[in-house]
Amino acid sequence: MSDEHESPIITTERLNKMYGSHLAIDGINLEIPRGAIGILGPNGAGKSTLFKCLLGLITTTSGEGTVLGHDIRTEGESIRSKIGYMPEYNALDPNLFAVDQVRYAGELLGMNSKTATQRAHEVLEYVGLKDQRYRKIETFSTGMMQATKLACALVHDPEILICDEPTNGLDQRARSFMLQTLKRTVVEGERSVLMSSHVMDDVQEVCDSIVMIHKGKIVLQGYFDDFAEQVDKEIEVVIWGGASRMEEELATDGLEARRLGRVIRIKVESESTVDKILNAAVRAEVQVRQMKEYEPDLEDIFLLVMEKLGSEIKGSSELMTPEHTGES
Repeated sequence: MSDEHESPIITTERLNKMYGSHLAIDGINLEIPRGAIGILGPNGAGKSTLFKCLLGLITTTSGEGTVLGHDIRTEGESIRSKIGYMPEYNALDPNLFAVDQVRYAGELLGMNSKTATQRAHEVLEYVGLKDQRYRKIETFSTGMMQATKLACALVHDPEILICDEPTNGLDQRARSFMLQTLKRTVVEGERSVLMSSHVMDDVQEVCDSIVMIHKGKIVLQGYFDDFAEQVDKEIEVVIWGGASRMEEELATDGLEARRLGRVIRIKVESESTVDKILNAAVRAEVQVRQMKEYEPDLEDIFLLVMEKLGSEIKGSSELMTPEHTGES
């Protein structure tokens, strides 16, 4: 593998951004590798501000950064020519045919009309809209509009694709196709994807590394598998006939458990934890329908980090702001 592929696509060093007296970005040091990267963080964490700094859209207060080797302070135009951005908000013209919308996006990026038209047809086929190219956007479903936004972001064949809530409002079929398309862009297209989403399952399906931002600081950065090993091991049991009694018996034995309906996850304290669980089930007079080692997911990791930070966040629904503001 060449040095170009081994070097990070984005770096920052002691990056700060002030909005008046508010420190939105606080001394961020980043090294983002090629591939698919999930950008996570609670409301107002600084994700949007970071994106704007990296794109050269706003001036940093202090610190340095590069995107694909270009300086974020002086080479914003070069950076933007190599990045595709799929925003959360709807930026489409309802009166245009899909092919004209995507062609127009290409022309705005400096492509000539002929090249932009050719690419519009190619990328619309790529995102699954080949047969809808000559329909007006106002007739599109949410899934088709999201796919059109993705086509606009890909029209100039960028090296990095930034996707903000790409599965927002999608049904299961459209969501699955969107995630598959993003994975194809990384694996077959050999492009990098930065994906911001409040749906942890989506991030975990597409991304293999994550960056977590909290109050303008990086609190976690690296590969998902490395973090999963740091989460306490748990045994997951499916109980029938009295999960509440089972929960009480586990507490009596001093076992730490969390319950989700009939499913109870118990922290592994020692080799005797399994025996203690079975003994508790006997005392509670319940059936253990299933018992297995629980594999931690991205939400577990996120909540663990937030817990350590003393945050009040309880679930992934609170991770992202529905609408971005200058301070977010």
